[in-house]
Amino acid sequence: MTRLFSTGRDTVNYPDRGATRGRELPAGYHHLHHRARIGTGQAAFEAAGTAVTTFGAHRASGMLVQAAHGAVQPGSRVVVGIGLGPLRISAPCEVVWTAYEPARIGFAYGTLAGHPECGEESFMVLRDPDGTVWFEVTAFSRPAAWYTRLAGRLVPFLQHCYARRLGRTVRRLAAAA
Repeated sequence: MTRLFSTGRDTVNYPDRGATRGRELPAGYHHLHHRARIGTGQAAFEAAGTAVTTFGAHRASGMLVQAAHGAVQPGSRVVVGIGLGPLRISAPCEVVWTAYEPARIGFAYGTLAGHPECGEESFMVLRDPDGTVWFEVTAFSRPAAWYTRLAGRLVPFLQHCYARRLGRTVRRLAAAA
């Protein structure tokens, strides 16, 4: 796996840092929006928020995650292992923003040098005024390695499949809490 902590020289490898916080994503990237209903009520909201901000949902979805323990904070580093066995690829990221609010919990991370893609992805748990809880993934990315360029449209398809899997995992984890 790639080293987890920075020497201070690393920075995200794209110019649009923080763009997933708003609704307008930058041009020149593949865009991803996925929203899944999780449940209702404060307990579901808190359980889903914890699963997202501690990488519990990522781990329960089959990703190998190297991150500091506890809830994410801006500047936190994470390396996500994508793939299986000898085909596992390390994807280093940095948390670029967080939200710990009464109706929004989540974060976004941006890619660092060595990540097969270039861009940003946010993972949010939202609670509507009626108590409905949602999980939402918003991302923009483009290939940063020869093999992701070669894979073409397969990468955005797989990213969407993973966002759907995360939504199902967050729903399961929130229901079990």
